[in-house]
Amino acid sequence: MDSARLVEVVLPGIVAPEGLEIRHGAVPKAGRGQLVIAMEASGVSFAEQQMRRGRYYDQPPFPFVPGYDLVGRVLATGEGVDPGLVGQRVAALVKVGGWASHVLVDAEDAVPVPDGLTAEAAETVVVNGITAWQMLHGRARVRAGQRILVHGASGGVGSVLVQLARAAGVQVIGTASARHHEALRELGVIPVDYRTADVAARVRDLAPGGVDAVFDHVGGRSVIDSWHLLAPGGTLVAYGSASTRDDDGSKQWPVLKILARTWLWNTLPNGRRACFYNIWAGRALGRDRFRARLRSDLTQVFAAVDRGDVTARIAARIPLARAAEALRLAESGTVSGKIVLTP
Repeated sequence: MDSARLVEVVLPGIVAPEGLEIRHGAVPKAGRGQLVIAMEASGVSFAEQQMRRGRYYDQPPFPFVPGYDLVGRVLATGEGVDPGLVGQRVAALVKVGGWASHVLVDAEDAVPVPDGLTAEAAETVVVNGITAWQMLHGRARVRAGQRILVHGASGGVGSVLVQLARAAGVQVIGTASARHHEALRELGVIPVDYRTADVAARVRDLAPGGVDAVFDHVGGRSVIDSWHLLAPGGTLVAYGSASTRDDDGSKQWPVLKILARTWLWNTLPNGRRACFYNIWAGRALGRDRFRARLRSDLTQVFAAVDRGDVTARIAARIPLARAAEALRLAESGTVSGKIVLTP
């Protein structure tokens, strides 16, 4: 894209994907402590699907530019930032704003991308990789030889999570529709069809003593079933409420119900633990500490991709100006891997 021109996708309100708008303007200037990143790849995640419905629990007021993360080259640096960063490829987690040709970020939020990774490969594991790594190693603290259940094992987060788990010597049961089962078997995952099977009964057959961790993005009734599938000492990590995506009413209520349940379950004297994972939760404890952990964890994920422990799975590459098409494809549920927006 022309470096002198800003192109960005705007979500004007609760609209169909085709209601996204393209806006042009001047490229932003880097202020003190800031960078301008020329975007090379941004992703389509479940968050944007919820945001366009007004269902993401802490989204900004409309209109805004969506885009949870991005990878690109540093185009310009502001005062107090090393000018030697210009030209370097970096990744950033931004929550909103990533669907633009040029993105302004705080320099402290930019994480270097290893030379061996393309922008698109790196993009597949920014929000998905950080989420998977922190849930697996931070919240559940899995160990080699343990067995876990991953809901949505072929999805954006799930596909990274199962690969990181297998690399750590963990046995994985993964739910997915039948068309993804062969790919999961190739990763060493035992697939369960969530559309036709009684998932809880099938998991009990496979793990009569329970599983050591469950990762549940479905929410609703699934969270309760997931809790009852835990072995003594096991951990439930809930991290979404996908089953309520199209519901009416409060967007906070499904999450608040999960939080209430996890609090109640943690008071029970059975050695099991439950938590609701939010990638931004640590921010309240201190921005510097939050950034340091984010940088460390994403660096570990990039290293896993570099080693081949995690394969960057790109479902489609679609130009930024066709973001509506990309969002519609993501919502169809017909693809496996990350849909990447490119300049």
